[in-house]
Amino acid sequence: MQIVNAIANAIEDNLLVVGDKLPSVNRLLIEHDISRDTIVKAYDLLKENQIIESVPGKGYYVKSKQEGKRPRILLLFNKLSAHKKLIYDAFSETLGEAASIDFYIYNNDFNLFKKIILDRLDKDYSHFVIISHFLEGGENAIDVIRQIPPGKLIILDKKIEGITGEYASIYQDFEHDIYQALTQMKDKLLRYKTLKLIFPEYTYHPKSIKDGFLRFCAEFAFHFSIISDITTGAINEGDAFINLMEDDLVQLIKRSKELNLKIGKNVGIISYNETLLKEILLDGITTISTDFLQLGRTAAAFILDNRKDHISNPFYVKFRNSL
Repeated sequence: MQIVNAIANAIEDNLLVVGDKLPSVNRLLIEHDISRDTIVKAYDLLKENQIIESVPGKGYYVKSKQEGKRPRILLLFNKLSAHKKLIYDAFSETLGEAASIDFYIYNNDFNLFKKIILDRLDKDYSHFVIISHFLEGGENAIDVIRQIPPGKLIILDKKIEGITGEYASIYQDFEHDIYQALTQMKDKLLRYKTLKLIFPEYTYHPKSIKDGFLRFCAEFAFHFSIISDITTGAINEGDAFINLMEDDLVQLIKRSKELNLKIGKNVGIISYNETLLKEILLDGITTISTDFLQLGRTAAAFILDNRKDHISNPFYVKFRNSL
């Protein structure tokens, strides 16, 4: 799809015109280290849409320019992960061929986030769809985001205060969501002596997750603690843990086994963000999670319908054997 979009965008921008010859499959393969099958699939899709044509023995040529300008989207994620892939797949599938997507990852690095946006403000994008999470420097993100025309802006996953104008937002209400999820799990949690949130000191996760956890524990009189490092934090029989990071889940399972503590009986685990692996790991890890597929579908629908709403994304609990 990156190949398809790059060629379609070049035609829309008149960088390629009808009759221009496209790079050969071998040239793209060698210059960009792309598999032959991927290139052929891209060219076949462009041929199916009557955008290019192949001339036996000569190569591929621009055949026509699509009528009507498609939405052209800059999609900017903080990282690659299983749940981010769900968002991307649902987003691109819902849009289909109705739009082109330029996809970038900034690895929670504010400086890279800033560079990607500022370097592309003068490009002909109809929408900037962004997820804003940083390890550091995030306090300055609003100054960068304000450079994007509000009418082109769609913010995903986290609310950002201080933006004016009509823009769209599909967000997680982190404090409310974890509070409501734990309230729904209260009867099962009463089996445990202490509720522990693993919240690393150096993290991109919103502090509001911690606020919702503390609010629940105070309201329902749960004994609790917040630990920053599960590799050294105490694991005792009767503990129920909430982990945010996948690496912490691995360490928690590993250390529990080393201590001969049975998960789901001696210790409980609640893992943030649903993935397919958690459905089968240890016969099922209980999760609390936003609906990542719905997040992607809604963002795409906002583009197709030109909506500027601000809505919270659904959040749910999946009860499994780890609790």
